[in-house]
Amino acid sequence: MKIKSANFVISNSEVSKCPKDSLPEYAFIGRSNVGKSSLINMLMERKNLAKTSGRPGKTQLINHFKVNGNWFLVDLPGYGYARVSKKDKKTFQKYITNYFMQRQQLVCSFVLVDIRHEPQPIDMEFMEWLGENGIPFCIVFTKADKLKPKIIEKNVDTYLQTLLAGVWEEVPQYFVTSSSKNIGRDELLGFIDRVNEQFFLENKQP
Repeated sequence: MKIKSANFVISNSEVSKCPKDSLPEYAFIGRSNVGKSSLINMLMERKNLAKTSGRPGKTQLINHFKVNGNWFLVDLPGYGYARVSKKDKKTFQKYITNYFMQRQQLVCSFVLVDIRHEPQPIDMEFMEWLGENGIPFCIVFTKADKLKPKIIEKNVDTYLQTLLAGVWEEVPQYFVTSSSKNIGRDELLGFIDRVNEQFFLENKQP
């Protein structure tokens, strides 16, 4: 997929105010500081489309970007650690939950996890919640440039085995990425391209 355009559309905290277009939508979410904004900028080949920050918890709203005029990329607030009050955290959790439960245009979520770390309970619980609610998702391992290939392979295998040892009968599709080295870009965009093709095929206007 060639990115011809990627434009910011709206930021908000209410699902009812999200774009009304009947276009496929892909949500990016993960723990704070997992490299989400950097990954989005790498995929879109834009330096500052999503605002990056060394301070965890920078994204605090549902951010919609229209890509190539025919699909939406959605940048969601990180879960887990963020320098915000408990009240704000509860607010984030509520509208993130509302987004996933109510957003009919959502065709797939990308759950970002740092490939350098062992499986974290907060990530596993979130994936389990997505599975229980029938929300399709893929795992995106970030920061692959920080490790050697054999360690990447070992860490991914450990992660998948942990999933299979829990509630999962089969592992979700996954991608290994690095924002600084452009690793995984073609694979991720190729996946979105294929899902888009299927979406438009099934939703052809009579």
